[in-house]
Amino acid sequence: MATVYRIKAEKLRGFTARLCEALGTPSEIADVEAEILVNADLRGHTSHGVYQFPNYIKGVEGKSLIPDAVPEVVNDSPSAALVDARNGWGHYSARRAMELAIDKADETGVGAISLASANHIGRLGEYCEQAADAGFISFVTFGVGGRSAGVATPFGGAEAVLSSNPIAFGVPAADGRHLISDFATTMLANAKINIYRIKGQELPPGCIVDKDGRPSTDPNDFNAGGKSLVFGGYKGYAFSLLTCLLAGLNGVFDADRSEMFGSFFLAIKVGAFMPADSYGRNAASFLDFMRDVTPAPGFSEVLVAGDMERRKTEEQMAEGIELPEEVMNRLQACGEKFGVDEIL
Repeated sequence: MATVYRIKAEKLRGFTARLCEALGTPSEIADVEAEILVNADLRGHTSHGVYQFPNYIKGVEGKSLIPDAVPEVVNDSPSAALVDARNGWGHYSARRAMELAIDKADETGVGAISLASANHIGRLGEYCEQAADAGFISFVTFGVGGRSAGVATPFGGAEAVLSSNPIAFGVPAADGRHLISDFATTMLANAKINIYRIKGQELPPGCIVDKDGRPSTDPNDFNAGGKSLVFGGYKGYAFSLLTCLLAGLNGVFDADRSEMFGSFFLAIKVGAFMPADSYGRNAASFLDFMRDVTPAPGFSEVLVAGDMERRKTEEQMAEGIELPEEVMNRLQACGEKFGVDEIL
C-alpha cells in the first residue's frame, strides 16, 4: 500500500503560501490561495487541493497565470456584474466574485456575477460555504465546452467536447451544518480520476471509456485518450450544457471552436423573503429531520450534503491532513524548485 503522510493544516497553509509568493504573488493573495487549496484537502478532496500546485507553476511559467493580477469589475449594475480576473489566480478571483455577489444580494435581494479570464478556481463548494456562513443561499457553476475543449462526451456522442463542468449550491442552517452540494456533471471530476490512479485503485464502473470507446475501470485509460461520461445520461448532459451557457454570460465565445468558458456565481438574500433567523432555524430543523430518517438496509445512517466534508475537516484538523506519497513528492519538488523549506 502506498505511503500516506499526515500534515498539520497550519503548516501546509504556510508552505503553500510561501510557494505562491515565490511565484511572484502578493502576500494578501497568496494567503487566500493557500487557505482555499488547503480547505479542499481538509475536506477530503485531495484532487482539488495542493495536488494541483504543479499545474499552477506551469501556468505562471507559460504566462497563462499572472500571479499578481487583481480582478476588475468591467460591467456593473445594482444586482449583477461582469468581473475580469485578468488571468490571475482563480481561487482568489472566485472568492472576490462571491464577495461581490453577496454584497449585491444584501442590497437588492439577489447578486449575480459572471467571471471571465480566471484560472482554475478549485472546489466550488468553497464559495457556497462562504455564502452560507454569511447567511446567503448560493449557486456556483464552472463550464467549458467546445471543439477539442473537453474530456467528456455529450450523451449519445463519441467526441470529447465538454469538461467535468461542476455545479455547487449551498443553503445556510442556523446550527452551521449548512447544506453544501458540489458535484461534477461527469461521473468523476478529471483530477479525481488521477487520484484513483495515484492510490492504485480501479474506477467505479460507468465513469470512463477508453480511447476506443469501450467501458473501462482503469484510470490509466483516461490519460491514454479515454473519455469521461456524464452522470445520469441525458439529464447530466443537460446540466453540463447549462454550465457552459451560464459561462457564456461573460461574453467569451470562440466562434471558430464553438467554445464557451467561465464561471457564474449567484447569491440570494434570505431576508428578502422572510426573517433570516427564522429561515436558518427552519432549515436546520428540516435537515435534522432528514438525518433522523431510518437508514435503509446496508446503510448505517442518512447524511445531508456537506456532512461528510465537515466530519473530515474535524478529523484532519485534529490528526493532520492525509496526503498520498505521490502528492507529497509533487509538493516537495515544487518547494525544492523555488527554494521553499521542506514541508516535513
